[in-house]
Amino acid sequence: MKSWSAPVLPELPSRSGPLHLFDTSTQSVREVSPQGQARMYVCGITPYDATHLGHAATYVTFDLVNRALRAAGHDVHYVQNTTDVDDPLLERAARDGVDWRELATSEIDLFHTDMTALRVLPPDDYVGVVETMPQHAATVASLLANGSAYTVEVDPTEAGREGARDVYLDLATQPTFGSVSHWTREQMMEVYADRGGDPDRAGKRDPLDPLLWRAARPGEPSWDGGVAGEGRPGWHLECTTIALNFLGEGFDVQGGGTDLIFPHHEMSAVQATALTGTVPFARTYAHQGMVAYEGEKMSKSKGNLVRVSDLRRQGVDPMAIRLVLLAQHYRDDWEYTDTLLKAATERLERWRAAAKADRGPAAAPVVATVRSALADDLSTARALDAVDAWAEQSGTDDHVPGAGADLSQALDALLGVRL
Repeated sequence: MKSWSAPVLPELPSRSGPLHLFDTSTQSVREVSPQGQARMYVCGITPYDATHLGHAATYVTFDLVNRALRAAGHDVHYVQNTTDVDDPLLERAARDGVDWRELATSEIDLFHTDMTALRVLPPDDYVGVVETMPQHAATVASLLANGSAYTVEVDPTEAGREGARDVYLDLATQPTFGSVSHWTREQMMEVYADRGGDPDRAGKRDPLDPLLWRAARPGEPSWDGGVAGEGRPGWHLECTTIALNFLGEGFDVQGGGTDLIFPHHEMSAVQATALTGTVPFARTYAHQGMVAYEGEKMSKSKGNLVRVSDLRRQGVDPMAIRLVLLAQHYRDDWEYTDTLLKAATERLERWRAAAKADRGPAAAPVVATVRSALADDLSTARALDAVDAWAEQSGTDDHVPGAGADLSQALDALLGVRL
């Protein structure tokens, strides 16, 4: 699947120090230390509605990870999926009376437009589930063959035929289950149904066993699953397959929102171990905090969305949107307000005026602070404060010709903010 267009990334004369990120699986800030090429996988959208600020926060955060790794001298292989067939997409298409493929295509196009406007570096491989269906079927076949998976009969009245069977992972065979989230069983059960699980499915060996392959039902799209029969993959299996096939085992960073810690990242990891027999699936699990609006977590199901495309249509500069996101620490939950956008817009104007006037002090100390802040678990607020201080000194006698241009280049490369 085609990705969006890449912005020009300015080359800087020196390198940053190694990136450190908070790793959910060890509950500690650890150095990201790629062995050669840095490999990063970030879970993509289910394209049934427009990009909101919760999505944008995630993809800007991992854009910063991408930029920080590049600034440290690493070549980066970045993979992102898009879940272009899934229950929410099918349900929204049916509600609106449109073909699910057309809905997915239109929302993916809009997502790409939003990412381009926000100057997010595109993934090297932007991978749809539909285009990789044979790979998912092969994963399921391997898990069945090695005894990690089992089948559950589907009621013929539901399947529309005799002999249809869903496929599940047998968590009882997987001792590494829980190693990503470290949640208790009680915590897992509390959210599992709300996050795509089916704990009440009759015939499962364990309520938490994740779906690997859903047998075809009448009116639903389906594909040849080989030994698994006609159907489509489970959500978690899709990321397991795509990450392994495009990045391999033990890649450097797995990214997404904190709502993916369980079950999605937990299940994706345990499925990979069941398939390969090795750990870890990813060496670092980094997670973006949740964004709220009007007192509740921003979500498509609740409809309390602030969409990037809507803000852009209202004339908001995408760089101001990006500065709203950079003003928060990525691991914190926070709430969007118009006040935050106003402050970001004013900050952008101050920076641009100072850079254009080119009457500020030397850029090198500011750039060094920005580099250091990013390497320290993406401490973006500290980076923004340093640029604020530089802009406040603009127009003083202590200025260096060309400092504005130098700082603008660095901010574009490191923060993705174009002045």
